[in-house]
Amino acid sequence: MTWQPEMDELRRREAFAEQMGGADKVKRQTDGGRLTVRARIDAMLDDGTFHETGKIAGMAQYDGKNDLESFMASNFVFGRGKVNGRQVVVGGDDFTVRGGSADATIKEKHIMCEQMANTLRLPLIRIIEGSGGGGSVKTIETTGRANVPGVKGWEWVVRNMGTVPRVALGLGSVAGLGAAHMVAAHYSVMVKETSALFVAGPPVVKRLGQDLTKQELGGWKIQLRAGAVDEAVDTEEEAFEHARKFLSYLPQNVHNLPERIEPTDDPERTDATLMDAVPRDIRKVYDMRKIVRSVVDTDSFFEMGKMYGRSIMTGLARVDGWPVAVMASDPRHYGGGWTADACRKVERFVDMANTFHLPVIYLVDCPGFLIGLESEKAGTIKEGARAMAAIWQSTTPWCSILVRNVFGVAGAAHQNGGQFNLRYAWPSGRWGSLPLEGGIEAAYSADIEAADDPAAKHAEIIERLEKLRSPFRSAEAFWVEEIIDPGDTRKMLVDFANTAAPLREAGPYLHGIRG
Repeated sequence: MTWQPEMDELRRREAFAEQMGGADKVKRQTDGGRLTVRARIDAMLDDGTFHETGKIAGMAQYDGKNDLESFMASNFVFGRGKVNGRQVVVGGDDFTVRGGSADATIKEKHIMCEQMANTLRLPLIRIIEGSGGGGSVKTIETTGRANVPGVKGWEWVVRNMGTVPRVALGLGSVAGLGAAHMVAAHYSVMVKETSALFVAGPPVVKRLGQDLTKQELGGWKIQLRAGAVDEAVDTEEEAFEHARKFLSYLPQNVHNLPERIEPTDDPERTDATLMDAVPRDIRKVYDMRKIVRSVVDTDSFFEMGKMYGRSIMTGLARVDGWPVAVMASDPRHYGGGWTADACRKVERFVDMANTFHLPVIYLVDCPGFLIGLESEKAGTIKEGARAMAAIWQSTTPWCSILVRNVFGVAGAAHQNGGQFNLRYAWPSGRWGSLPLEGGIEAAYSADIEAADDPAAKHAEIIERLEKLRSPFRSAEAFWVEEIIDPGDTRKMLVDFANTAAPLREAGPYLHGIRG
């Protein structure tokens, strides 16, 4: 007598689980241009590495003899696997089973997925479609009662945001609790034509008189500009590749350090074209992305949140093989001035860098906070103070390159003023409490009005002050430590990366979510 009958029953149930919601539902999923959850997990992970947990948990039907007639697995699949040889936890919604609704959800699987990542200290990838185990109106009928809202297990999501890298891929319509999981991530991706994200979908908001399609309500253009999602790509395969690349810059958890790869770029490389990168005419803009790409390792800049808070760029890169967090002003948007959105973007990014021990490089061209009525309505100074708090609380090594404008309170937030930071200035650097262009009329109004030729007097004052605010005058007073040849910037950053590497600390930084 062997246990072969039981093994046969196990294989039968596993086969049922692999059928997911059935042939018709699977066909509907693939006809809509979306992979099934199992195909997604296989595409995300290294070949043959997925080890599933709870595969045969679901809803079974038995005959009068208590023999299994049919079985449908729950609508959440999770387990462990590898990405580029490193262990991760992955969990995905199966939209073919009741559209990912609560009626087909075993909530304990969602919770254990988060617990597994936290306890084993492994990065977590959530593949989200549907409500992510959230509610459904039909739940009232199936349970016979209305539940008091609660999110059991959310404490594990909060813990994971401060412990392990958490990636979210929204690969279909995502609403309710699924939407919350989507945005509670260090990096998130949508697929342009097939993904949408909202608190409540079109049928619900139609009651408000807003008759919108999914894309009009919560498509990628909406959510990237709102800063709810970091990136949108054309295909699911691209989403998986973006997730893999993001994770390549980060440690497994806060108790480890980001790993260096074998450098492939010359640490002594210079770029003479940077000498002319910044125009002398302050009214002209330039391509800061080109500068960033020049000073970090070739093809290593991985930008995040490109469509949100656009006056500042954020992303990950490598310098001499070391992972670093990069911020850079973008003068093409508001001259690099900090808007309320830019401040929120800075706050989130600096917190992530600090959480995962990434040294920060900041290429600065900031004329200050955006001013005017709309800026005041947006509470820009409040958001700016929060961004500054994140910077001043940061303990990771920091290096600032003063490229052009450094003015006002926002300009002052180019480093943690409470600790030592490396700082270099280009000859194009300009700084002060406020730009001369905005303050001469106010400060010298009497002199200008009393002059025989007010325009000539105005020009005379500008010429005099321009000489006084020369970066070399600041260097004389040690208000700026070093002025460098722009072409040598990469060499300075290579020195910074190698100096900062042994200073990084591995410990339980819990800055992933701020109050």
